[in-house]
Amino acid sequence: MRGCLILLEGLDRTGKSTQADILASVLKAKLFKFPDRSTPIGALINQYLVDPTFHLPDQAAHLLFSANRWELENDIVSTLELGQHVVMDRYIYSGIAYSLAKASLNEFDWLYSPDKGLPKPDLTMFLTIDLAELSKRKGWGEERYEKEEFQKIVKECFLRILDPNADKTIEIVTVDSLLIEEVTEKLMEVVERHGVDKCREDEIQRLK
Repeated sequence: MRGCLILLEGLDRTGKSTQADILASVLKAKLFKFPDRSTPIGALINQYLVDPTFHLPDQAAHLLFSANRWELENDIVSTLELGQHVVMDRYIYSGIAYSLAKASLNEFDWLYSPDKGLPKPDLTMFLTIDLAELSKRKGWGEERYEKEEFQKIVKECFLRILDPNADKTIEIVTVDSLLIEEVTEKLMEVVERHGVDKCREDEIQRLK
């Protein structure tokens, strides 16, 4: 019996990482955070995100983020095959949404293709929040993409590619003005409704 792959997606500073930590603890899951800045490719991504003088073509940046996910693919699959749940803080959908938000990158098929073959989440929860609330949060503006107008475009891109009507494993979760505990309660309700044990007998799905 394999573990279940649960993904949390969202804009910057939505509390997504906090909730990923909590879910991993509650579900006794292994937590993966993307980008993983501890890897060789992750170190380059970190420099790109925090250093405004470090420039990359948008296409190169997109491929770096995808390569970073592939660096962890074997670890993710091995964990699932051992029967342990996996919680992920960001994944392919962040990569596509943030790249789509750039004027130079609008080809969905090209953006999606580097991630084909990666494990497909059994449940994806997108945390959505009022943009005006984001800019008031601690640490806002410290990284390259933390600008309100850009985040507005990113949110629109997320909602284009994450369609609950087309994929029943996707849930849009509104977290406006909620306390940490209230967000956790909402997310756990979604997890329980989908049933983390339902996927145990299934093969690991891959992105196609």
